[in-house]
Amino acid sequence: MSAPPLCHGRVVIVTGAGRGLGRAHALAYAAEGARLVVNDLGVGLDGTPAEDSPAARVAEEIRAAGGEAVAHGGDIATTEGAASLVRTALETYGRLDTLVNNAGFLRDRMLVNLDEDDWDAVMRVHLKGHFLPLRHAAAHWRAEARAGRAPDARVVNTSSGAGLLGSVGQGNYSAAKAGIVGLTLVAAAEMERYGVQVNAIAPAARTRMTERAFADAMAAPGSGFDAMDPGNVSPLVVWLGSAASAGVTGRVFETEGGRITVMEGWRPGPSVDKGARWTPAEAGETARALLSRAEAPGAVYGAR
Repeated sequence: MSAPPLCHGRVVIVTGAGRGLGRAHALAYAAEGARLVVNDLGVGLDGTPAEDSPAARVAEEIRAAGGEAVAHGGDIATTEGAASLVRTALETYGRLDTLVNNAGFLRDRMLVNLDEDDWDAVMRVHLKGHFLPLRHAAAHWRAEARAGRAPDARVVNTSSGAGLLGSVGQGNYSAAKAGIVGLTLVAAAEMERYGVQVNAIAPAARTRMTERAFADAMAAPGSGFDAMDPGNVSPLVVWLGSAASAGVTGRVFETEGGRITVMEGWRPGPSVDKGARWTPAEAGETARALLSRAEAPGAVYGAR
């Protein structure tokens, strides 16, 4: 007798699920028995409005394959949009088990050319667009736990190598994605008592965003394994969103092609304590001595 699908009966929200990674995640969850809320605002690559409804198309694709899915076209970077996203899951399916925060877009500029509006727009969709759905889902799960209905809930956030190492020409995007890592660590610590696990991925895959930024690296091969297919990322996301990932929280995974890496973040390196105040010259001399014993930082993407 075969095992039941990994996410049988679970209700999963995926934001930015109309295309690329989000669509791949939604389809993969559906294939493992989950019931989906497919969110996508339907905007262009830079966040400007588009005419089509990719969320509705993906939801229909899931239903046509025998799954359960409902589309949500609200703006999850607003309080009402995020609240309605969680309400949609609860009103449609009566529960919520997993939130996958994935929505985002790019407005790449070198720092000296980066307008305030471009900074604000990217921060809004990536960082605020993670915080608000997480906040409303977390409030629901806390209420469930306090009512004696302990959830077995999961959150999967989406950071980036740009957030872990930095990326030239992506100061706004890198800062937002780094902020998502910090948000993940705090949420994991705060929500564990309520039965909620929170992790993040830093994926590399072919999407509308990466095809423009890294065209050569993202090109599909003529034959063989397509390492940049976004579907390669989704199995880890599905596992993290399932009950099978019990005990895994506050972690960041880099995933690309057939590779999965546990990322290990900031930790104390070489250190000296004088026990008194340094002079500037002493501090500088000491800092250089410490740096000579420290590991070199990772290379910034796109650095020349």
